[in-house]
Amino acid sequence: MPADSPFSIETTRLEKRYGNVVALDHVDLAVPRAAVGLLGPNGAGKSTLLKILLGLTKATSGSAKVLGWDIDRQSRELRRRVGYMPEAETLAEGATAADFVAHMAEMSGLPRRAARQRAADVLYQVGLDEERYRLIKGFSTGMKQRVKLAQAIVHDPELVFLDEPTNGLDPLGRDEMLALIERIHRQLGILVVLSSHILDDVERVCDYVVVLDHGRVAASQPLRQPEEATADLHVRVGSHPEAFLRRLAEAGIAARPAGIEYATDEFIVSRDGDRTLDAIRDAAAESDASLRLLRPAARSLEDLYIDSVGAIPPEARAEPARRNGRARRGAA
Repeated sequence: MPADSPFSIETTRLEKRYGNVVALDHVDLAVPRAAVGLLGPNGAGKSTLLKILLGLTKATSGSAKVLGWDIDRQSRELRRRVGYMPEAETLAEGATAADFVAHMAEMSGLPRRAARQRAADVLYQVGLDEERYRLIKGFSTGMKQRVKLAQAIVHDPELVFLDEPTNGLDPLGRDEMLALIERIHRQLGILVVLSSHILDDVERVCDYVVVLDHGRVAASQPLRQPEEATADLHVRVGSHPEAFLRRLAEAGIAARPAGIEYATDEFIVSRDGDRTLDAIRDAAAESDASLRLLRPAARSLEDLYIDSVGAIPPEARAEPARRNGRARRGAA
């Protein structure tokens, strides 16, 4: 048994190349046991990372552990403890939901009788109790997604990887799927890694976020940072915003627009120790700009995503593209 690791995912200089194309570029991660969102633009390396962690493809170099288990040396033990809901359509449409999920339970090592009972229980949990004896080919997209979720958790894994679980769903179906994922994590205690391109999905379900860009880690941090005494301040004034900013600048306090459309009287004031609050009070009084709002500034996931992806140096972003170009020319 591995040591009881506090991390769900650990990688050290993990690299994956397809010929001259670099899919993952020395990825170092230490992700806590939480509901984790995996974000990034197309081609960022999300799917490649999932495949490596699941043992579906080998890394070119580097190492990784999932739940403390080495993905190369202890892959069999690891697979008993993880589930996977793929984005691609992989269902046996000529089978009933009960038969398919029970078969997947047997593939995970459950005895036949226990597998069928477990399949019935899990299909009930995902809302397919009455439809479990229907053929999958007659299911709607939302019902098929639920079957995929059921087969991912039928063997009661410690961690489940979900690849675009709301793909193709209408707003109601998407909301129901996210509620199921929340319940799986919060009530059943299964760790979740949610790979998605929809920021709202990650923001609703996850506690921690990893952002990949061009095969590199652009951000890895808690999604909801605690409000601390060091946080910047969101300020709105009732009048004379220009004079207010001048007074702050004279006091040596930096401020910038809050970035809210049509709101020219809202600013993010950089925290500079204990004197910041006094400087804001004095600037408002001296400029006759009444304070309408003063609170810690909260960064949205959208802010984090945009800032993180944009933080990759241009030369690093260009390198994989040049390699891709050489590979295409060589293939031609």
